[in-house]
Amino acid sequence: MPVKPADPTDSTRAKQPVISLFSGAGGLDLAVERVADGPLRAPAVPADGPFRVAVATDAAPQALDTLALNLPGTSTLPGDIRETPTSELLRIGSMSEGDAALVVGGPPCTPFSKSGFWLAEKRESRDPNASLLEEYVRVVAQARPEAFVLENVQALTYKTHEGHFKQLLSTLSELGYNPQWKTLLAADYGVPQLRKRVFIVGRRDGKAFQFPEATHAGPSETTKTWDLTKPLHVSAEEAFAGLTTVPEVGELVEGKYGELAAEVPGGQNYLWHTERYGGRNEFKWRSRYWTFLLRLAPDRPSSTLQAQPGPYVGPFHWENLTNTEGALRARRLRVPELLRLMTFPDNFRVVGSRADIQRQLGNAVPLELGKAVLRALTLQLGYIEAETDSDDRLVRSASGSILIS
Repeated sequence: MPVKPADPTDSTRAKQPVISLFSGAGGLDLAVERVADGPLRAPAVPADGPFRVAVATDAAPQALDTLALNLPGTSTLPGDIRETPTSELLRIGSMSEGDAALVVGGPPCTPFSKSGFWLAEKRESRDPNASLLEEYVRVVAQARPEAFVLENVQALTYKTHEGHFKQLLSTLSELGYNPQWKTLLAADYGVPQLRKRVFIVGRRDGKAFQFPEATHAGPSETTKTWDLTKPLHVSAEEAFAGLTTVPEVGELVEGKYGELAAEVPGGQNYLWHTERYGGRNEFKWRSRYWTFLLRLAPDRPSSTLQAQPGPYVGPFHWENLTNTEGALRARRLRVPELLRLMTFPDNFRVVGSRADIQRQLGNAVPLELGKAVLRALTLQLGYIEAETDSDDRLVRSASGSILIS
C-alpha cells in the first residue's frame, strides 16, 4: 500500500516525533497530540503540545484514512507490521535511530480478549497474532525511542497468557526500558465508559514510570467502595449534555427481539426478561452475554463499546422511539454519542459506513484515558511543566519525593 505523506507546518516540524504502531483510527495518536489539553470535553482546536505523530501504520487502510483526516500532519503507511521494516518507519518519519520521543500503539487484542476464549487456541494462548507483540518490541529495540506506551486488553495479564506477558516484560527490561504496567479503568480518568485496559510504559533511561492518579471514582463491576473525595464517574447523560443529534438509518432495534428490547429499562439487559425481574419470562438466567439487550443507564457510565456488536448487542440508548407502525423501539447510539463516550472531540470525523465507524471507535483508546497516561509520561520526561497540584505531585513522585498510589 502506498504511503500517504503528511504536509506538516513549520511549527509542527519543530515538535518531537512519535512513531505510532497498530494505530487504528488514532485514539492514542490523538492523545499524543493533545497531551497539553486540559481535562475532559476535548476542544475543537488542541492546545500546543510538545509532540507530533510523525508516522502511523496499521493493517486497516480505512482506519488510517480516518486518522489522516483528523491528524493531517501525520504520514500513514498501511500494511502488515510483520512486513514493515523499522528503517522504513524511520525514513517516512524523517528520523534516525534514537530520534523518536515515543513509540505508541496497541497490538490487536483479539488473542487476549475474553470474547475469544471459546476458541481453544485463544484459551491456550496459541494464537499466531500474539506475535504482533514481538513486532512492537522489535520496533522499540531498533528505533530506540526515549519512551514507549503499549496498550492492550486486561486479559493480556491473565494467567492464561502468563508466558506471553512475562516474555514481553522480560524482553523490554533487557532493552533497558524498565517497563511498568497497570490495568486502568477508563471511568477513573473522566471517560464515561467502564472500559479496562492494561498499559505498559517504559523509559530508555531506565527510570520507573509512575502511573497517574485517578481523577474520578465510583462503582464498577469489581468496585463496591470508592474514594468519596473524588468526583463521581462521568455518566452517559452528563456526557451527552448539550449534544444535538439527528436520527440515523437503521438505528431502531427491530426484528425478533425488537419488542423485548424496548421493554428493558435503562441500566438493565436481557435479565429483565427472566423470572427474577419484572419483564417477561423469556430467557434463562445468565444464558446470554451481559451486553445482550443492554440499555444505557443515564446516571452511570456506559459499558465498554463493542467494535463488532450483533444486532441485539448494546449498549442501546435508554430512550425509545416510535417506528413507522407506531410501536416503541429501542435505538442504537448515534455517532456523535459514540464520540462523546470515547471523549473524542465533537468534530472528529470517521470514514466509512455506520458499521465501519462502530468498529473503528470500538477498537480505539478513549482519548482521556490515553491522555492521562501520556500526560503523566510527558511530565516525567520534562516536556511540559506541571500546571495543577496533581501534576506537581506526579512529577515529584517520579523523582522519588513522594509516592502516588
